[in-house]
Amino acid sequence: MLFRSPMKKIINDPTAVVDEMLDGLAYIHSDLVYRVEGFDIIARKSEKTGKVGLISGGGSGHEPSHAGFVGEGMLSAAICGAVFTSPTPDQVLQGIKEADEGAGVFMVIKNYSGDIMNFEMAQEMAEMEGIEVASVVVDDDIAVEDSLYTQGRRGVAGTILAHKILGDATRAGKSLTEIKALADELVKNIHTVGLALSGATVPEVGKPGFVLADDEIEFGIGIHGEPGYRKEKMQPSKDLAKELVEKLSQSFEFKSGKKIGILINGMGATPLMEQYVFAADVADLLADAGVEVVYKKLGNYMTSIDMAGISLTFIQLDQPDWLEALNSPVTTAAW
Repeated sequence: MLFRSPMKKIINDPTAVVDEMLDGLAYIHSDLVYRVEGFDIIARKSEKTGKVGLISGGGSGHEPSHAGFVGEGMLSAAICGAVFTSPTPDQVLQGIKEADEGAGVFMVIKNYSGDIMNFEMAQEMAEMEGIEVASVVVDDDIAVEDSLYTQGRRGVAGTILAHKILGDATRAGKSLTEIKALADELVKNIHTVGLALSGATVPEVGKPGFVLADDEIEFGIGIHGEPGYRKEKMQPSKDLAKELVEKLSQSFEFKSGKKIGILINGMGATPLMEQYVFAADVADLLADAGVEVVYKKLGNYMTSIDMAGISLTFIQLDQPDWLEALNSPVTTAAW
């Protein structure tokens, strides 16, 4: 029988984790954001200037997503559900109200059935109160079609690139209609695939959501521990990079001279040392393919609590204004 050691986490009551985390986040970043009293919402401290509000959210456990991207040039507010659980419609409605500056509110939703249902219910409630709302569903994970909590493809790390480019558009004063058109085009051009070396432990559960053998990895896992598309023996970084790059290059038409941006994202327990080794391998593969990498980002942005693993995102950047938007300076906790 496998001996499982008790969960070790720097927490108090497992049921109070989200509440206490949000208090800590609002305290540390009190120059940028505030916690909405009585709600699990982090909102931007800034003058309302009559622009479109931009919100996102979802279950907690993916920090710094999404609250770490609230601030000048990115999100107006982020709604934080329980761990790996969609926020309720009343929470999302309050997030819409916090973000509203009179020009409507745009919602960035990851493709999970609970998120879509609750954000859409909140949208209907907001519209009854006279707030115009539009949204986009991010479904960048090309690993599998249909998953435990998803119809179609899951929304993962590519979501933060949507926050950045759409945040730049709202700051520039674009209308809700213009932002919706941009978002619809954008999500088609963002693809991600990941891998795990170990599962994540939800505090209230106390044990990992899945267990891989010591010498095993899984390609294509989701950010809630959803199954991937293949398990294999552990292998060198360059072989892992080859698998993910090949998978992504099949989903985008890869031709020499193509301009892309890349995001290398740690899943929560993968040291930066390993992420940079992986980055060097990705660089070699893309150079061999003749692809021009015009934007690069690496770090822990869309995590899965304490999962060890990595994801790779490609964004097609044939449009120079998207690249400008990615490079524009913002003031947030995590970008």
